[in-house]
Amino acid sequence: MQPQLKNEYLEQIYKHIQDGIIVMRKNREIVMMNPAAKYLTGWRVGDFVPYCSYCMTYNKEKGRPTCYLITNNEVPSFLSEMPTYHGKKIDVEMSTAAIYSNTDTGETEYLLVLRDRETFRRAEEFAINKKMIRALIEAQESEHKRLAQELHDGVGQSLFSVSVALQAIETFVKDNDNLNEYISEVRTELQKVMNDINAYSHRLRPHSLDQLGLEPTLQTMIDKIHKNIPGLQIKLTTEGLDRSNSSIEINLYRITQEALHNITKYAKASKVEIHIKKDNTHIYMTIKDNGIGFNREKIKSEGLGLKHMEERADQLNGICKISSKIGEGTCIDIVIPRWRPKHD
Repeated sequence: MQPQLKNEYLEQIYKHIQDGIIVMRKNREIVMMNPAAKYLTGWRVGDFVPYCSYCMTYNKEKGRPTCYLITNNEVPSFLSEMPTYHGKKIDVEMSTAAIYSNTDTGETEYLLVLRDRETFRRAEEFAINKKMIRALIEAQESEHKRLAQELHDGVGQSLFSVSVALQAIETFVKDNDNLNEYISEVRTELQKVMNDINAYSHRLRPHSLDQLGLEPTLQTMIDKIHKNIPGLQIKLTTEGLDRSNSSIEINLYRITQEALHNITKYAKASKVEIHIKKDNTHIYMTIKDNGIGFNREKIKSEGLGLKHMEERADQLNGICKISSKIGEGTCIDIVIPRWRPKHD
């Protein structure tokens, strides 16, 4: 790399790094500092770096410098509180190193690096909260899968056995019209219950999602909507879509389910286009309708369905962008990594 280009890179790093970088003399006068250090502390070039709370209280040998980091060159970093320009104290991780020594004057300049621990803690808390939400969503989906399986294999099969038994009874009471009529009514009611059980099981967790994958499951959902709402055209197209991680498939299914629910209930659309593309790195999904559109700021209950879609995309380390204009329809764009990280 050319020296000039290398210097330009270093200058950009110096300007944009989030850690505070300060060059100070041994008397703690600030010679140079980057924007992050100014923002973090409020100090300026020419000011003197105050001693941190640890240096002001620890027991030091007589005649030794007050600064713990300068005194103990072997300590790479330590945690303490540093007074800022406004009189407040910030929790920081500090490190220092002698970077220049003038042999003629004996003056030494030190590099002081400050890292805001509060920002780090907030980021850590956010990561933990995200993992907790992800675990809750997955626990919910796991429970849905279990209940759907029990409804289908347990209750559904039992009801089917009852239906077969009623059919057998009918063969023994052919001459009793009243009893035959009653049994027929019971079988009709039983069939309704069985249909409801199948519907509830499918809503909880479509069996085809685990068995066949996302595309056929979405197509089944679309076909059912077509039967109930003949005037609504929904077109599903895919590129390179094959089987993915089960968590990816169920979350993309739930996002589509929520989007189509909103479209059929509120959008007054006549056409919906769903396109899913999978390449070597990401999965892209777009759901676009020609409905009446909406203003998100005016949606009651803060648009919980929209938030749920964004949260599900976020749990997959992806992005959900929802754009809509009154009279111009709505477009939902989802981009997520193709693979889920192993540590998840």
